[in-house]
Amino acid sequence: MAANYSTAPLSLVATTSILFAAGAFVMRGAGCTINDLWDRNLDPYVNRTRLRPIARGAVTPFNAVAFTGVQLLAGLGILVQFPSSCFFYGIPSLLLVATYPLAKRVTHYPQVILGLTFSWGAIMGFPALGLDLLVDTTALKTAVALYTSCISWTVLYDMIYAQMDIMDDPKIGIKSIALRHSSHTKAVLSTLAFTQVSLLAAAGITINAGPVFFVGSCGSAAAALGLMVWKVNLKEVSSCWWWFKYGAWFTGGGITVGLLGDYLMALSQSKCESRSQTTASRSGASLLLPIGGNSTT
Repeated sequence: MAANYSTAPLSLVATTSILFAAGAFVMRGAGCTINDLWDRNLDPYVNRTRLRPIARGAVTPFNAVAFTGVQLLAGLGILVQFPSSCFFYGIPSLLLVATYPLAKRVTHYPQVILGLTFSWGAIMGFPALGLDLLVDTTALKTAVALYTSCISWTVLYDMIYAQMDIMDDPKIGIKSIALRHSSHTKAVLSTLAFTQVSLLAAAGITINAGPVFFVGSCGSAAAALGLMVWKVNLKEVSSCWWWFKYGAWFTGGGITVGLLGDYLMALSQSKCESRSQTTASRSGASLLLPIGGNSTT
């Protein structure tokens, strides 16, 4: 979306996307390790998590802490590849990564904290392409809309994920949005889906995105989320796991294809306009030449 707004070169967008993918892999891995460290005394009592490495004793807490340090250093190594402003935008996310596991002990809405954490890349994409959110109000509005859209999406799919532990969590004092809204879960999921697509569309409107985005990204997201909410059987662990695992590919894949298509269209249009301006400039310059066709400059 930042690439669309700035019409950044394709080579820059490609390399930045690769770095973001690597950063997401490393930092989400770090988040999982930290989560398993916090929950090492709880996971053995939950059927789904009892065989996790730390919970079953295959990895010691000390080794897990050391591994977390390596992951964070790798993440830092990726972060410094971006413009220096990204460092200041990226560091605050570490606090969320470290504290998310504590949220489920004190609130029924830990999924919101997870959304704030996992969606941080929606903010980082803009400064990564040289857009200063403190100066460019359009970029800031777009980033906020995209960020909140991703938060809604995260809460939605993690609510389905939490449904798998709805029988075990109360026994060990873990809270979740699935427990809080167990009597009307699908209504909450539907509201979250509507919110996500609406905010995604708002982000597109802010940057004057084209029809490829609204049909490809917003349309496919609405269809994928609608199908997921309709088809998932919240009383079956296997169904919740399947939709949690593959639903993200359906929704995220459609959004990605729509964004990519819209960016390529914007880039193509920008190049055409640039060529037209160059041709017009040359035509205008030729009219100023002497009749003989030679210029003394």
